[in-house]
Amino acid sequence: MRALVQRVTRASVSVGGETVAAIGPGLLVLLGVTATDLAADADRLADKVRALRVFDDAAGRMNEPLGEREVLCVSQFTLYGDARRGNRPSYIAAARPELAEPLYERVAERLGASRGVFGARMAVELVNDGPVTLMLESP
Repeated sequence: MRALVQRVTRASVSVGGETVAAIGPGLLVLLGVTATDLAADADRLADKVRALRVFDDAAGRMNEPLGEREVLCVSQFTLYGDARRGNRPSYIAAARPELAEPLYERVAERLGASRGVFGARMAVELVNDGPVTLMLESP
C-alpha cells in the first residue's frame, strides 16, 4: 500500500463536473493498493497518517498530528505505475478493483475521511500547504 499525503489548506474532488467531496485544512491522501496488501496494512497506514506530526505547533514547528482536521482520501492506482522501461507505465503491481476497493474504504473509514469515487475519472484540486508532501508505504 502506498500513499501520497499532502498537507492542504483546502482540497476537493469532482466527478463529471460535480464536486463529490471537499475539505478545509487537513490532509489529502492519494492511496494506491497492491495485490499483496491486507486489512492489517490498511489499518497500519491509516494509523500512520493520523499520527503524522506535520502541522505547525504554537512555535511554528511541524510537531502536531492531524487532530480534528479533515482528510480527503482518493483512490490512485497510478501510484503503482512502473515507467522504468519504455514510456508507457505498467500497472501490474496495482491491485484489481475487487481487492483494492474494500481496502481503500477501510483506510478512509479509519481516518474518518471524505472520499472520491472509487474507479471514477476524478478531478482533484488542492492548495498544498507548506508545501508538505510525504510518500508512505506499508511494509
